[in-house]
Amino acid sequence: MRVNADFSERTLVRFDENDWVPSPMAGVERKMLDRIGDEVARATTIVRFAPGSAFSAHTHDGGEEYLVLDGTFQDEDGDFPIGSYVRNPPTSSHTPAAQDGATILVKLHQFDLRDRKQVQIDSGKADWTETAEGVVALPLHEDDRETVVMERWEPGVTRALDASGGLEVFVIEGAITEGGDSLNRWDWLRLPVGTRFEAAAGPEGARVWIKTGHLRHVTERAA
Repeated sequence: MRVNADFSERTLVRFDENDWVPSPMAGVERKMLDRIGDEVARATTIVRFAPGSAFSAHTHDGGEEYLVLDGTFQDEDGDFPIGSYVRNPPTSSHTPAAQDGATILVKLHQFDLRDRKQVQIDSGKADWTETAEGVVALPLHEDDRETVVMERWEPGVTRALDASGGLEVFVIEGAITEGGDSLNRWDWLRLPVGTRFEAAAGPEGARVWIKTGHLRHVTERAA
């Protein structure tokens, strides 16, 4: 299966225009943002867990990274409420579930296979830092391959970022405009290597998840 697999193209997926697709596990549905492969895949996906649903225990050979968008996600390490950011590195394993239901943004098989660093951050309890006028940021992860951050933009704020290594932005709350397009809650945009990101927050501001640098490592292999 190949979904938005040409990483040389600007790709925008609107949440409201993307259908839910059943997964092999009862009560678990997905909206595929990009994907190369079948059930074991390099994938970026919005996954919705019905109350009481769960996945079988499994190992993440290529790593797993997720952001909790709604509800509470759970595994052997505990409960991860809305706003939690987690990185489970290659060779890690768990049994995920959602007793009361949850929705997550998840990225699979996109780690350096040597990475062994686990990250668990509750953005609702973490310290955010003002990085520019009208912008506060929460660093989530950084290494020599990529940078991941969550930002809150005040209404009307403009933001220009280097996307020379590729960029993904996911709108958690509010709205932004970029390249003539309006992105609303849970919309996702991917910019290819060698570009620049210039966006503005909508009238109610925005909270966004941003990853940069990582597409330098996948373009030739995935295109």
